[in-house]
Amino acid sequence: MAKVLERPKTEHVPTLPLDQHYQAVCDLLPRHRVEFIRDRIVVNDVPTWNHNKAVSRLLKQIIHRATEHDWDIGTHITLFLGAQADRYIPDLTVASPEPRTWGDDQLYAADTLLVVEVVSPSSVHDDYAVKPDGYATAGVPLFLRIDPLKGICSLMSHPSDRGVYLHHTEVAIGEPLDLPGPWKLTLDTGKLVDE
Repeated sequence: MAKVLERPKTEHVPTLPLDQHYQAVCDLLPRHRVEFIRDRIVVNDVPTWNHNKAVSRLLKQIIHRATEHDWDIGTHITLFLGAQADRYIPDLTVASPEPRTWGDDQLYAADTLLVVEVVSPSSVHDDYAVKPDGYATAGVPLFLRIDPLKGICSLMSHPSDRGVYLHHTEVAIGEPLDLPGPWKLTLDTGKLVDE
């Protein structure tokens, strides 16, 4: 005797606003890097050792200046770019003491002194085509992009009210790169990545 299967009854599942989906994914994957980029929830694995070495080597070059000014340095910190804006997690963030926060876990992007992204194969598009405009719109004064894949470092400064950086300096890894005031520091980009 054949069994007659009834079509299961479907219930209406309410759709959540994207920001609530984002928060749910953050809660579900607390050990992952979860970003909200152009209406996409982007989940990346924890960075590789080589990725972290570039951040560590940069940190060794800037730590003295940050200590002199009592600036705070963080990794895996979510930046608040605006109420209806994206949420980025830079590889390194330097902020003045007592920056404003949005909730307990998001730092106002405009209160940073330097934001750093190290490009990886999975982040090329966002690090080049999306994040510079997002950081500029939010008022991040200095955005440093280290790209071991192309062998270049780019420094963007002077964000405009049009959401673009007015100054962009690009050097091959191995060439010096000047960080302007309040940093007044020259980076040895050759020490950031292995040959």
